[in-house]
Order: sequence, then C-alpha cells, then structure tokens
Amino acid sequence: MKDLVSLKTSLNQEVERALNHQIKTEAHASSTYLAMSSWCGEQGYDFSADFFAKQAEEERSHMLKLFKYVNDRGGRAISPEITNITTDFDSFRDLFERTLEMEIHVTHLFNDMAEKCIRQKDFVTFQFIQWFLQEQVQEEYVARHIIGLFDLIGEQGSGRWQIDKQIQKVKYEG
Repeated sequence: MKDLVSLKTSLNQEVERALNHQIKTEAHASSTYLAMSSWCGEQGYDFSADFFAKQAEEERSHMLKLFKYVNDRGGRAISPEITNITTDFDSFRDLFERTLEMEIHVTHLFNDMAEKCIRQKDFVTFQFIQWFLQEQVQEEYVARHIIGLFDLIGEQGSGRWQIDKQIQKVKYEG
C-alpha cells in the first residue's frame, strides 16, 4: 500500500504543468476583466462594467475548477501570482478587441492541452477539458458579436452609449 500511495498522482507531469499554467492564465484573465470593469465604470459604461465584472467572476470560477481538478487527481495545484495587469485602455472598442484576443489565446491553450492529453494517453483529463473547449466557443462568439456592434452602430454621437446598452443582450444560444 505504501508504494501505491507514494505514486501520489496519475497526472502526467507535462499535463499537470499545462493545467497549472491554465490556472494562472484564468487568474490573469479574471484580474484583467476586473480592470476593464473598473475602466468602464469610470467612463460611465455601466452595462459594460457589469459585463466585465461577471466575466471576471466566471474566469475565477474556471481557475478554481481547474485548481480543484489538479488537487483531486493527486497533483499539486499552484496558486498563481498575478502581475502586469493593464488598467488603462486606448478606447471602449479596445477592451473588446483585447477580450477577443485573450479568449482566442485561451482556446489555443486548451487545444494544446488536449493534444498533450492525447499524446500522454490521459483521457480523463482530455474528457475534463472538453467542457472548457465548449465554453470557449461561447466566449469567442460573444466577443465577436460585441465588436460587431461597434461596426453596426458606430461610435459617433451617442453610439458608444448605445453599444453599452446592447452589451447585456449579447448571448450565445448554441
């Protein structure tokens, strides 16, 4: 029994490192979305401030889901240090362009993790991250459609405030 316990985890080290990297990525995204929420609140974009606050909480919940998974599998989840959070943005549109870039980056990270899982024959983790890959479809969809509002409505006159009001209506129905 002692030898079995000493194995500690069935997670491959490469997969565990990727999961811990993703934990840090999700924590960074959560902090970035909080900064975006604050910026929007300061600019008077109340609906967008609420949108980004909810995004921050969602990313934090993703981080915690990954953290729990690593620990539940006998691995060692690492609480990340978060630095280099941008707090000043070029424009209202810039926030959503950065959002789409971040979400595309996260999709690539999960795709890379899926490839590692298959290569290491870690089908349990592969199955676990399927939920996150599906979530990324939603995240990218919402960001793309919000950016589309800037093109559709325009930013002239009261355009930015019209866009802000529409933010709460953008949902993924897939």
